[in-house]
Amino acid sequence: MDGQSFHQRTLKHRASIEGVGLHTGQPVRLTLSPACADSGIVFVRTDLAPTLEIPAECASVVDTVLNTSLGRDGVRIGTVEHVLAALAGCGIDAARIEVEGPEVPIADGSSAPFVQLIQRAGIHELRAPRRFLQVRKAVAVTDGDKVAKLLPARHFRMTYTIDFQHPLISDQTCALELDGRSFRKEIARARTFGFKRDVEKLHRAGLARGGSLENAVVVDDFHILNPEGLRFPDEFVRHKILDAIGDLALLGMPVIGHFVAVKSGHALNHQLVRKALAEGGACEVVQPRAADELYAMQNSLLPVLTLEEQVA
Repeated sequence: MDGQSFHQRTLKHRASIEGVGLHTGQPVRLTLSPACADSGIVFVRTDLAPTLEIPAECASVVDTVLNTSLGRDGVRIGTVEHVLAALAGCGIDAARIEVEGPEVPIADGSSAPFVQLIQRAGIHELRAPRRFLQVRKAVAVTDGDKVAKLLPARHFRMTYTIDFQHPLISDQTCALELDGRSFRKEIARARTFGFKRDVEKLHRAGLARGGSLENAVVVDDFHILNPEGLRFPDEFVRHKILDAIGDLALLGMPVIGHFVAVKSGHALNHQLVRKALAEGGACEVVQPRAADELYAMQNSLLPVLTLEEQVA
């Protein structure tokens, strides 16, 4: 999504963040580490002996109930979507994500703290060429009135519509052409959200035990309960776009195409990812031609995040 360079990118240094898991409520430490070219994004449970690596790919998905969880050999890492969205938004192709616990820390409920963590670590350009997944023909999945699809397009675009039939969260649509700058300005700060009426039910199901007004937008029947209010008038749909960016990261490379969703969520997003990878001729792995690279650089379609650029 980001990067004037068409070479793969990783991190310069290690950088860590501590917090609690949204659903487990357990304290956890996450460290972003550099990785070699063509290694992709890999999660590592460093609190286990021996440590266990879980690739950030479609085949690793083990749960999509109110989060995206990855797993292997009976071990899992939950709520990976926000850090994956940040890595995609900052154009990181290869990284090791060391997690000391069963879940990624929720931080403030958005991707902004992870963007800041990436900026602190710095970005290192590798020699290997970057690969993109070009959508060649439409791929769609449905579940009742819910829809998620990928369509051919020249750049990465997202159009998302939500309707929770709630006075504050009804019929919101957001459409963006996404690059590093628009992700940072328009999407990264959008927080996860939930309904006060669902809290006890979620707790009984073993979910949202670490949730609070510090890391989620909470609404009752008519009001935003967070004293500071919303970060965007349509923060809810923007966070759904953030989640989808994290889910699409499990395709394994940046997408050139148009993601369109109506009332979608993690489960349907992953159905779409699986179908796009399995359906012959739907997507093609491509590398940019020299002319494309020159055009992108001249027109700043994919601006690079620098260490000086802070999350607004």
